Amino acid sequence: MVEAPRTDLSDLVRKRRAQLRLSLRALASRCVDPKDPGAGSRWTHATLANLETKSIKAPGVPELRALAAGLDLPLRLLQEAAGVQYLGIDTAWSDDGETRTLVHHYWELPPDDRAKVRALIESWGSKSARDEAP
Repeated sequence: MVEAPRTDLSDLVRKRRAQLRLSLRALASRCVDPKDPGAGSRWTHATLANLETKSIKAPGVPELRALAAGLDLPLRLLQEAAGVQYLGIDTAWSDDGETRTLVHHYWELPPDDRAKVRALIESWGSKSARDEAP
């Protein structure tokens, strides 16, 4: 059985643009990388339309930063969605939401294996917190 390709980033962009009631052109004009505003918009309305409806090559970090700015969303949400859509990498978070890791096809793991991944994340997070304590 062939698995349907993931569309996490496409879905996120389409839904958030609808929430903000932005046209593709309006969103494109907002998609400026905050670290390089002089470069102007990193997205055209046509590329955004393709992102929402078709397959495009994976965007780079500057494009994701610009898209995050245009959609008023945290960069990490766009990075996570792009990781899933383009690389098959899921983000697993610690139970306290403080630490995350990237796991190839995390949601395909059995529940007990996902719990083991979260336990590892918790142990790494608590170790780094201990190392930083005075």
